Amino acid sequence: MLFRRLGEYFEKLETMSSRLLMVEVLTEMFKEAKASEISKIIYITQGVLAPPFEGIKFNLAEKIAEESIAIATGHSKEDVSKAYRKSGDMGITAMELQEKSRLKKMSNKEFTVSEFYDAMRKIAETSGAGSKDHKIKMLANVIAASTPTEAKYAVKYPLDELRMGVGDATVMEALAAAFLGDRKLKEKLEVAYNLCSDLGSVGEEVAEHGIKGIESFKVSLFKPIRPALAERLPTAEEIIEKMGGSASVEQKYDGFRCQIHKKSNKVRIFSRRLEDTTEMFPDLRDAMVNEIRAEEIILDGEALAYNEKTQQFLPFQETIQRKRKHRVDEKALEMPLKLFAFDIMYLEGKNLMDEPYKKRRELLEKVTSASDTIRPSTRIITSSPKELEEFFQTSIENGLEGIVAKEQNGKYVAGARKFGWIKMKRSYKGELEDTLDLVIIGYFLGKGQRSEFKFGGLLCAAYNEKRDMFESVSRIGSGFSEAQMVELKRALDKIIVKSRPARVDSIVEPDFWVIPKYVVTIKADEITKSPMHTCGKGLQKDGTEAGYALRFPRLVGNEAIRSDKSIEDATTTEEVIEMYNQQRKVSIGKEQE
Repeated sequence: MLFRRLGEYFEKLETMSSRLLMVEVLTEMFKEAKASEISKIIYITQGVLAPPFEGIKFNLAEKIAEESIAIATGHSKEDVSKAYRKSGDMGITAMELQEKSRLKKMSNKEFTVSEFYDAMRKIAETSGAGSKDHKIKMLANVIAASTPTEAKYAVKYPLDELRMGVGDATVMEALAAAFLGDRKLKEKLEVAYNLCSDLGSVGEEVAEHGIKGIESFKVSLFKPIRPALAERLPTAEEIIEKMGGSASVEQKYDGFRCQIHKKSNKVRIFSRRLEDTTEMFPDLRDAMVNEIRAEEIILDGEALAYNEKTQQFLPFQETIQRKRKHRVDEKALEMPLKLFAFDIMYLEGKNLMDEPYKKRRELLEKVTSASDTIRPSTRIITSSPKELEEFFQTSIENGLEGIVAKEQNGKYVAGARKFGWIKMKRSYKGELEDTLDLVIIGYFLGKGQRSEFKFGGLLCAAYNEKRDMFESVSRIGSGFSEAQMVELKRALDKIIVKSRPARVDSIVEPDFWVIPKYVVTIKADEITKSPMHTCGKGLQKDGTEAGYALRFPRLVGNEAIRSDKSIEDATTTEEVIEMYNQQRKVSIGKEQE
């Protein structure tokens, strides 16, 4: 496929406001490509170079793009800066100046998708002395050989400004339609994706070998498994009943989710978002090599700072200080971590994910028995709601979030939220004390004192997993510091789009729509019914068409944007409805008192 042709598809996707139409366009695009091109097309479409765990990023500055455009088109740097100030979009600037190029095109050869991707990857991987000049020259060569439309995307891609808004579920639907004949077979692809976390690899395999290729996926060391997730219930009685009368109940830790892979002396640690964080945690890496009784292993756990003298867990606000790129070893000595492992998915060449939890736990305790740094999570096995409640209260008193109950015979279900794991946090036991992680879908201009920041608040959404849509649930206007307003405005201005994105469902219209990309943590007094928001619309038990909304919402946390959460990790529509129903139970109970 020619890169010019891919650009034509991108032109359609950028202006699309229907997710189903987006699936149709992607399906057509995949069918037109060669199997060997599918992975590269997926990466480019999603604005990445590789899956997160490979850690390959552009980190290209706008100044490099400006200089590259000037060299490629024969215009001065001042001309490029002037055009950019006018358009506000570096990709549009490249397109417009390429249309008016002062240089004669040296060749009529057109880029294929593979040639374009390989050139972009080479730019990203160039480092060391003189790398800036090399990057400028390489990008200028790509722009110079491009058509105006190609130049637009050749610049937007490395600047992380592609605005397709194409999520993983949407890509899988299109792949299923293109190569399996039915978009409903997306679930087959999800199983493979959950094992390897590489959508490009899944796409290429299904394009070349169909369903047999997808069924051949297996757990592999150093390719992270998408983490299992827990459902939630508010009371010990409901948890024990859901678990069939007995459960293994573990403490729920508030730290860094770590999936650790080890083969001999090689160790890789992956975050909740499946990014390689090994260099951040030298103490955990060394403990895996020196203290764990296994040659090949994959563990799932939570790392947090722990005070041995007081036997207390430090708050996450302190643990977060370990998230750094500089002075890592010094901070590791100052604030050592403990990893509380709560599952094992692979051991000595064998996939354990389908083994019952009871057996996995026994193996986990065996391989960690000689380690002081890596310990099994603290747990009890109980059939008593009273004992579960007491264990829950003790966990809270120790500074933890709550508990997670696990079905004794349950499997490790990758990438899914199932009732095999059920969490209970302090906030589920009464009024709405729990926070919500919501996706920004737009923002409003500031008024009065905020007019100088040109930022007045956010429009946020919950994630509907079944629809793969972001449904509006709240307009957030408070809780922002001045620094956070500046940070949000700067980040959101780069992802503004002219119309509502295809995966967004909202009646409320912000001053600016943005591509769903960032997650924020929100606190509210309660969840109410509202005709103004689409979260859960049409799912009311009384048959009304109203959706759900937040009352008195405000931003919380020191970080405006949750860098550890992807948009698919956001609070789901289903969770919002569950939290609302729990409020109702509490309210009715108080009335009866």
